[in-house]
Amino acid sequence: MNLFSICPSRCPLASIKTLTGIALICALAACSASHDPKAPTAENLAPALDEHLAQRGDICLAMFDWPIDLTEAEAGSGARHAIQFPVMEQLGLVHSTIVAVPKSSENPDGAVKRFELTDAGRKFYKPHPYVTRGAEHANDFCVAHLKREKIVDVKVDTSDAKHPLAVVSYTYQIDTAPWMQNADAQRVFPMITRIANGAGGQLQLRQGFTLGDKGWVARLGPV
Repeated sequence: MNLFSICPSRCPLASIKTLTGIALICALAACSASHDPKAPTAENLAPALDEHLAQRGDICLAMFDWPIDLTEAEAGSGARHAIQFPVMEQLGLVHSTIVAVPKSSENPDGAVKRFELTDAGRKFYKPHPYVTRGAEHANDFCVAHLKREKIVDVKVDTSDAKHPLAVVSYTYQIDTAPWMQNADAQRVFPMITRIANGAGGQLQLRQGFTLGDKGWVARLGPV
């Protein structure tokens, strides 16, 4: 639209400003009308990612059900609990007792070392629904929480036209448990340490989304 074809050269300046404002409003309205809220763009996926991380952004250790027993065989084989629990006990997160149990080929002494959460440790035992090997778990021991910094890439798989898949790569900020600053904790939880050190753009994480009737929904599991 040419404003000067509507208003002659003697038209008041105020009228020109008014018409210019109307043209700008129309242009913005056209832009809004053309926006597709279901398009696989960073703009559309950011709120879905933020919602997902708010609900499931905790990083947990798959320590679902307490107390947890450590057998002699597990202690001798260097199982992860055998390595991690002594450090957690030093940090005041768990305490252990020796408990008598029936003797077996794997446990000929008939005793286990039973670890239970302390009051300090229970602060990190949070609701975190998870299903593994057909078993449902309501809680987990969680040591950090993620927030989105920025989305850096979106890849789309449209092989299923009705339910396309979008994989978002993003950088993040992380809030870790204070005791994860301990050198021994960082040693026995190397993956947590790596993720913590990758915050602020050093490392990218990925999250999958599917398009539902109400928009993009996060997929659980690896992508």
